[in-house]
Amino acid sequence: MRRLVIIVAVLAVGAAVGVVALGRARPATPVANDLPANTATVTKQTLVDARSLDGSLGYGPSTALSNRITGTVTGLPEQGRVVNRGETLYRVDDAPVVLFYGSLPGYRPLSTGDTGTDVRQVEENLAALGYTGFTVDDTFTSGTATAVRAWQKALGLEQTGTVELGRVVFRSAAVRIDSVDAVLGQATNPGLTVLHTSGTTHVVSVKADLADQALLKSGSAATIVLPDGHRVAATITEAWTVIEAGQGGQSPTTKVEAVLTPTDESTIDGLGQISVDAVFTRAERKDVLTVPVAALVVLREGGYGVEVVDGDTSHYVAVKTGLFADGRVEVTGTGIAEGTTVGMPA
Repeated sequence: MRRLVIIVAVLAVGAAVGVVALGRARPATPVANDLPANTATVTKQTLVDARSLDGSLGYGPSTALSNRITGTVTGLPEQGRVVNRGETLYRVDDAPVVLFYGSLPGYRPLSTGDTGTDVRQVEENLAALGYTGFTVDDTFTSGTATAVRAWQKALGLEQTGTVELGRVVFRSAAVRIDSVDAVLGQATNPGLTVLHTSGTTHVVSVKADLADQALLKSGSAATIVLPDGHRVAATITEAWTVIEAGQGGQSPTTKVEAVLTPTDESTIDGLGQISVDAVFTRAERKDVLTVPVAALVVLREGGYGVEVVDGDTSHYVAVKTGLFADGRVEVTGTGIAEGTTVGMPA
């Protein structure tokens, strides 16, 4: 019996993954010397359905730092410098603007009698810098004011006991100077962007369409593939959505951004800012039987099968398909085992 072979598309796990052959039913008794032109072997392996996205190796998102003090820029840091708690970010009228750690941005001057989260942040930083005589809480007391004056004296500031608005900048941790936007001698009106800062460790930044949001979840594992093919294990440490304005009259679009942190940063030390691939696993099946997708045939009675080659004869066996990935498909069926030979299209 001559076989009619028609190529059709197979769609599985939400993606087109290959082609299959449509085989007309064969007689119950296999016909000798009627063998497929090519064959493949059933293998047992771990099948992984992965999604690769473009990534950028660097120091993470860049954040603008806006000045809040009126005056003149008299000191700026070098690009790439790391600034830690209590250190100077830049200078206005030859007085320092200092980095403190905290999640709440400064929004008011602080003095005796004030209460709130911002007060606690200031006290936590003063305590971390070695100043004492107050209790770290939400209340700015006379003891807090005394510590502030000691801190101001150490910085060469006027010892007022009040933390003026803009004298400290709050960030969650140490920062790296990503770019310097202001110039020496420039007037520092409130709102002027003086610097852009980023994180201090190498990370990979990824931006994707909203359809990939399920992949980019904080805490999920990922793999960074370097230009030389070296693979680095990583974890998604941050993920968020952003709305990008449409251009040329187009509607705004929602994107997903994520930050991947390598498990071992030493594996990417010294690489600088380069383009990489970020690989995310959508599904994984361990130790399953697989065949090339092209080995699948559509049976006349419905469903899929494979043509099993046994010596100089062959016959069709119905199979149940599972995960599709990397041009192969998971299969189970009667008589299908590791090492079984199956037909392939010419």
